[in-house]
Amino acid sequence: MAGHLSGPNGLVPVHIAVHDPSEMEEPDPQAADYARQRFAASARYAGIRWSEHGVEPRWLDQDTSTCAAAINPSHFSGRGADEFDRFLSGAASRREPALIIATMGNVDDDNDGVRSVFGRPGGRVDFRHFTGSIAGKRLLAGAEVSLAPDLDAADRDLGLRLRNRPANAPWWAMAVQPTAMEGPRGTTVHTPEGELVPILVDSLGEPVVARWTSGDGQQIWYVIPDGVDWNTVVDWLVQRALPENVPAALRRVRSRHSVDPDLETPAEKQARGALEEMERRYREEETRLQADLEQARQEAEPVRSGLLYGSGAELVDAVAVVLRAAGFTVTDLDAELGTQSADLLAELDGSACLVEVKAASGAAGEKLVSYLQRHLETWPQLRPGQPVTCAALIVNHQHRLYPAERPAEVYQRKGFVDAIPFPVLATTTLFAWWCAQDWPAVRAAVLGRSQSGEPGSPSTGGSEPQGRRRRRWFLSGGDGTT
Repeated sequence: MAGHLSGPNGLVPVHIAVHDPSEMEEPDPQAADYARQRFAASARYAGIRWSEHGVEPRWLDQDTSTCAAAINPSHFSGRGADEFDRFLSGAASRREPALIIATMGNVDDDNDGVRSVFGRPGGRVDFRHFTGSIAGKRLLAGAEVSLAPDLDAADRDLGLRLRNRPANAPWWAMAVQPTAMEGPRGTTVHTPEGELVPILVDSLGEPVVARWTSGDGQQIWYVIPDGVDWNTVVDWLVQRALPENVPAALRRVRSRHSVDPDLETPAEKQARGALEEMERRYREEETRLQADLEQARQEAEPVRSGLLYGSGAELVDAVAVVLRAAGFTVTDLDAELGTQSADLLAELDGSACLVEVKAASGAAGEKLVSYLQRHLETWPQLRPGQPVTCAALIVNHQHRLYPAERPAEVYQRKGFVDAIPFPVLATTTLFAWWCAQDWPAVRAAVLGRSQSGEPGSPSTGGSEPQGRRRRRWFLSGGDGTT
């Protein structure tokens, strides 16, 4: 194996289980698959600014016994197994954990085919000298990921760096699985060892970036998705992972990233302490703001989802929340009268308004107006001692479309719109007023008044409600008299 000069040079030796890309020549297109795969595996590391990050790479056929970490080590004889074993033995002799970074999956293979580095089926990371492995399942495009809770500083920093990958970068959901071994008496299944700690998780809570630690603490594996920016990862390795897990490795080479508080000047200690305090306050503030955001989302989502995509009871409940927020006293008529009447009764300052709430996946049918007209006619028989003074039809129309793609008005036929005797509100308009907390606009629209109190339409926020002839139906009965 090629030798290296001893003595500190400020660079941390790190093992990478490929050949030095600067010494690799691109094979002929007709070359064997193995030659092309070997070149591609090395080429992935060609753009890393090793010395800038304070790292000395140790490739295949170079000694790895003094390496502080390993990147994608190999288990296979002749392709890095010897180098991997010397790396592990060196760490054990120094009584240091072996710090390993491994990639999950293959960014160039949608079906997780054969990996060029490990030579095994993609979507799998195997441990050395421990039972179990980590299997990965490639997620569909557009998967959303977030930080797992209660991370230490190093893991959190890695999660933040990888979370900012391009939107089209792939992710693999990870799970620990047992090891099955074939023997003369059949298959023996060995329970996986160690602990897998999520760092980034998908929307189902499954890890997509994780740290695995063996039970004896001798090996620490960081499993990250393929297709990362290796400059970012190597920078994190030296600035965060090694100081946290193998600080002696930095001291041995006199790395500029090594921090020994006993050797710092008062100015250095003061600056470092201030920086650590700032980071602590930032983490606390971020945690508080994240909690506030989550609470706000939990409160808003039922109304947002109900108004923009809901139907039936979900939609009615969302409308009721908005009306109550605007100051109305709201009665659920479905609960009290069933389907004999409109959905809600909204009362405010002596006005009593029947509110019918409907949903339409496509264009709203004009017959929806007749439903509310019929409820107005039958109301005196249902509640003879409680007259209504107005009515409103609220419709979630075209709710299969994104809200911005829907027509602003529920109805477009002018002759029909002019004949509607009460306001017709689109839930997208109601949602806009709710978001802006424009309660005067909600009250004016539902009551069929301008914000000055006269019959008309609200003057601010959203679209003007349809139905201008709003006082024609102030009925004491069903005979059309006023």
